[in-house]
Order: sequence, then structure tokens, then C-alpha cells
Amino acid sequence: MNGDFPPKEKSIDQLVTNKQDVTLVLAGSKTANRRNGRYADPGEIMELGGRKFKVTNVYRQNIGDLTDADAQKEGYKDVETYKNYILSMHPGMPWLPQMPMWVHEFEEIKE
Repeated sequence: MNGDFPPKEKSIDQLVTNKQDVTLVLAGSKTANRRNGRYADPGEIMELGGRKFKVTNVYRQNIGDLTDADAQKEGYKDVETYKNYILSMHPGMPWLPQMPMWVHEFEEIKE
């Protein structure tokens, strides 16, 4: 998708809000965040802990297509660890392989 995205559902400042996720981003171990909705466009800048991060890629992915490499971008060692984290944050949420997610990848801007 090159810019032919549906409208954003939330703003970029709501992309990474969980304290544990913020810590992972600031430590450099989290470079992607999955959400049910789209929160940012490529090129947008988010600020966390006084640092700036540029969104480099936004795309759709079914949760069942998640790989260990994807989970590592989320800051977790493998899919199972990431899955357990997500389900602990959303009690009662089913893990449906066909569930589409918006992936937001980002990198720190070194000034």
C-alpha cells in the first residue's frame, strides 16, 4: 500500500502508550507496534521520553502470519511470548489467526 490507506482511527500519540511498551521502545528493542486500527502514516513522528521516532512502514498483517522475527520487532523473543503478553493485556480476547492488524514500524531519529 503506497498511501492508499483508509482514514486513521487514532492519532500517532496513541500508538505506543503502555508503560512496558514505551520502555521497550526507549531501550531500542521494540521497533514495531500492532494495532486493530491505523494510528499513523509513514513519515509521521512520535515522541516518547523526549526522543523522536519516525514511522517507516505501515501495512496490514493477519495475526496468524506473525513470525518470531515480527515478535522480536515488538520486543519479545518469539510469537508465543508476544501472544501471551497481548492476551494478558486484553482478557477474553480470542487469538484468531485471520484477525487483521495494522503494523506500524518505526526507528529513532538521531539528531
